[in-house]
Amino acid sequence: MANEATTAFGTANGVVDTTAAGVFIPEIWSDDVIAAYKSNLVMANLVSKINHKGKKGDTIHIPKPTRGTANAISSGTTEGSTHRTVQIQANLEAEVQVLINKHYEYSRLIEDIVEVQALNSLRRFYTNDAGYALAKQVDTNIIELLETTTAGSLGTTGGTAGADAWENAVSGADGSTVFDNASDTTADANSGDLTDAAIRLMIQYLDDVDVPMDQRVMVIPPVQRKVLMGLSRFTEQAFTGEAGSNNIIRSGKMGDIYGMPVYVTTNCPSFQTATATKTYRAGGIFHKDAFVFAEQMGVRSQTQYKQEYLSTLYTADTLYGVKEIRPDAGVAFIVPA
Repeated sequence: MANEATTAFGTANGVVDTTAAGVFIPEIWSDDVIAAYKSNLVMANLVSKINHKGKKGDTIHIPKPTRGTANAISSGTTEGSTHRTVQIQANLEAEVQVLINKHYEYSRLIEDIVEVQALNSLRRFYTNDAGYALAKQVDTNIIELLETTTAGSLGTTGGTAGADAWENAVSGADGSTVFDNASDTTADANSGDLTDAAIRLMIQYLDDVDVPMDQRVMVIPPVQRKVLMGLSRFTEQAFTGEAGSNNIIRSGKMGDIYGMPVYVTTNCPSFQTATATKTYRAGGIFHKDAFVFAEQMGVRSQTQYKQEYLSTLYTADTLYGVKEIRPDAGVAFIVPA
């Protein structure tokens, strides 16, 4: 046997070995991942949702009819007799196409020795981590759609087109200044902390285009939670919804402003100016029907034993699409990071 040769099957990088997970166990259950995923979603619960599970195709076509108008009855004469006529409305109706093109995964390669020696807490850690990572990705893709909102748009002359331009967004300080990502001055009204007046003005933008008052929400980055908590108006019972006690954030919900739920999420976009000298965060006020989240495959968990590595490959993944349905049903605002 001295002349026997051995050959390595291959090299795997990033293996969870006994050093990386010496105190855990690699048993992972789908139910735990799904539970962690659902508990960490914020944005996906605030927009319209289409359940496309089990269906084929990569595009969902959603009709988008044009609103009609009420017309006064007109009169006319035919063969000497007076009669009333109606005005026929014939619009070329549009549609919105939702592409199912977002497929994200979370994987771990777990060695056999870890499975033998580890403790039960590995399952809890990996399932929670997988659920959180996939939920964060879904929320990020949805909240990025805020850049496409147009309610209250004052034109794009104040903005600079391009990636992370936010040329339709307004300053959180006054709700009326068009954001300009080419401006680096700190003294202008280009961006500032949220104010009561700005919030009321942004609400008016939605009112002006007949956005229903129910199912509106406001999403803010954590830095603005601190700002709102410093305004006495927003610490009243009308804001927190609880008299004589501190409101506890659950699932990101902070309280209500003018009957509108306020959610805090770290997924609010962060970006820099065109010259990369200032950093901003984006938030928004929008109606549930402004965006849609189409889920074709919910969180799926799979395991496969890899004999060549003497390890178990675990993967959780999900397949979905997001799209703005009614851009004028939302307004984005920019605040300092």
